[in-house]
Amino acid sequence: MVRPARFVDSHVHLWDLARLSYPWLTPPFSDDGPNGSVEAIAKGYRLADYLNDADGWNVSGIVHVEAGADPADALAETQQLQALADTRSLPIAIVAYAALDDPDLAAKLAAHAAHRSVRGIRHIVNWHHDPHRTYCARDVTGDTAWQRGFTLLAEQQLSFDLQCYPGQMPGIAQLAERNPQVPIIVNHMGMPVPDDPNGLAQWRTGMRALAALPQSAVKISGMGFAYRPWSVEQVRPLVLETIEMFGIDRCMFASNFPTDNLFGSFDRHLSAYDEITADFTIAKRDLLFAANAERIYRIK
Repeated sequence: MVRPARFVDSHVHLWDLARLSYPWLTPPFSDDGPNGSVEAIAKGYRLADYLNDADGWNVSGIVHVEAGADPADALAETQQLQALADTRSLPIAIVAYAALDDPDLAAKLAAHAAHRSVRGIRHIVNWHHDPHRTYCARDVTGDTAWQRGFTLLAEQQLSFDLQCYPGQMPGIAQLAERNPQVPIIVNHMGMPVPDDPNGLAQWRTGMRALAALPQSAVKISGMGFAYRPWSVEQVRPLVLETIEMFGIDRCMFASNFPTDNLFGSFDRHLSAYDEITADFTIAKRDLLFAANAERIYRIK
């Protein structure tokens, strides 16, 4: 099998635990959270570490997505990443953190957008009735303040990286339909929960609602969120169905490293995507592995 000629990784995290605070990477660690124990990745992860993990995949660009720093450090994270981009040309795009229900959101969006590599915002909103799966104490996506914050993204020409669970998708799709000027990029293939009652049916309903929006796209990553452990046979139908729902022009592969290292090596994840799309044309594979990320994140 011939690997894709290039890879623009649309979802990467870098962190220096000595410079910024990352509460989720701070002891004590527990197996009870949605990621299981993160102790294995609770150490510095710099650009050199990423490039070492990605060796052999001809990475020509990366999109850095906010890495769960303390909200007080969100702007400092953007500043550090922009300094890295200015000296190393990587990352080539930045998705920063801001809580959409923050009363000072407009000022914070402007502060992030002042950095030339910033393209979007992520505010993780995964809410699930199972306390072992939920990231949030409650579902904020129906709140007036959160929905008002979503509309402010357009003022700074920022996209929104959406990390939620399938049950939240129909409501978010309605909000997005009213705000077509805000591009939405669904994270981690929509994070299906197969062991929920009607979990995959709920995932299909939510993903189709989002896919119906012309401003939406999706990143295929995070296999370990759906199945732990996971196999190519398990994830193949989900990957192919995601591509079918959104279309070849609105899907992109991502490593989600180092988080996905909790569920398997870089090579294991990328090799799985490579194998699943082995019978696609060279042009279609380039869209999935590189060109779509360049277009969607406005990378020149």
